[in-house]
Amino acid sequence: MREPLKVLDLFSGIGGFSLGLERTGGFKTVAFCEIEEYPRRVLAKHWPGVPIHRDVRELRAEHVGAIDVICGGFPCQDISIAGKGAGIEGERSDLWREYARLIGELKPRWVIVENVAALLRRGMEVVLRDLATVGYDAEWHCIPASAAGAPHIRDRIWIIAYPFHSNAHSLRPHRAAGDVWATESGHEQSSLTRSLGALLADANRARLEGRGLDRQGADQRIAGQGVRSFPGEWLPEPNVGRVAHGIPSRVDRLRGLGNAVVPQVVEILGKAILQAEAIAA
Repeated sequence: MREPLKVLDLFSGIGGFSLGLERTGGFKTVAFCEIEEYPRRVLAKHWPGVPIHRDVRELRAEHVGAIDVICGGFPCQDISIAGKGAGIEGERSDLWREYARLIGELKPRWVIVENVAALLRRGMEVVLRDLATVGYDAEWHCIPASAAGAPHIRDRIWIIAYPFHSNAHSLRPHRAAGDVWATESGHEQSSLTRSLGALLADANRARLEGRGLDRQGADQRIAGQGVRSFPGEWLPEPNVGRVAHGIPSRVDRLRGLGNAVVPQVVEILGKAILQAEAIAA
């Protein structure tokens, strides 16, 4: 049995990336990097013994050791349409430079980057240039949380990068914004993209089939919320009021969830990577 791929999780938040990857059974997080105190406590609770580095600007390859995967969603505040539009060179989103530096220092087999879909217009060329500079090719796909069954869209861009001349996939990457299954004219899909498309199609089929069963009378009303819930669907939020008295760290919890990636989407990406590795083996 193959050893799990060792993961460095940057901008870790509450651990959505690591949770999704580890659910596949083929990845193991060996280090986090997160500066906010509340998420650091969450990580320490659920991944006891795994080092949590504080500042990505101070993190160096020798602090981590050999790893196979770097993942993380670098800050989106300057890229998001809800922000002031400073772009990837803004004060917070410019931390991408540190991410790219660590890729160059650690030379992982895989890199997974997440950000808001507006990155396509506000810095994607910088990300791809920096990846190419340190020797990496990339594929990217806009995948909403709803593709994995979430009750909201939460559209995000996901970039999967790998060293030039890697044999884990075709070297002619699929590059399509907004449509996971589309291909550019004359471009062959890589094995990674074919696996990802099939996995997303399976997830969508399971979601629709679950809803079909629900329409036959399995819907139920959640007491106190007036929310219709169906088997296979997610509740928007647990049955706890936003201003309920006595709920510890309520604001921190909501902020952590709001900043987190959706683990179910990451799990699909992880499975696609493992399938691409199996093809190459």
